[in-house]
Amino acid sequence: MTTFHPLTPQRWPDFEKLFGPRGACGGCWCMYWRLTRAQYEEQHGELNRRNIKALVDTGNIPGILAYVGEEPVGWCSVAPRQEFSTLGRSRILKPVDEQPVWSVVCFFVARSQRRKGLTVELLKAAVNFARTSGARIVEGYPVEPKAGKAPDVFVYTGLLSAFTQAGFTEVLRRSETRPIMRYYL
Repeated sequence: MTTFHPLTPQRWPDFEKLFGPRGACGGCWCMYWRLTRAQYEEQHGELNRRNIKALVDTGNIPGILAYVGEEPVGWCSVAPRQEFSTLGRSRILKPVDEQPVWSVVCFFVARSQRRKGLTVELLKAAVNFARTSGARIVEGYPVEPKAGKAPDVFVYTGLLSAFTQAGFTEVLRRSETRPIMRYYL
């Protein structure tokens, strides 16, 4: 059975275990969306790990962990949009309107759990977490590859099909391969 828990200081060792020594995708530690490109490049690797840990240690919950039994197997980054400064600088992902939204910006799933529907379940858990935190709209920025398939490393924001299965609807598309999806609570 899969369970879901917010990333708290007590669960930090599980986050480190899931992300491994390389910080999930090449030292990202899920900091890409929170920094300027220059900051991200400068902090790549260990500094990103320390910064996300500092964020967690202050009581900020940057996302949801998925577990099979006691084993951490998945991650979904979800928080109020304003926590992800990169979104504000993107011409493709700039705000749809003035509505306050929570954003789902990243997933990381253990290789053993990929292609089993875990991303859909993580999305549902992220929506539930956002709801209990007072969100009215949850937004995501998945990819819809032209060829219908893309290497795992390129779909870290999720696939359109997963968002659709989790009940999100497309509200805008400024790029052929990048829809903006919303879940209204």
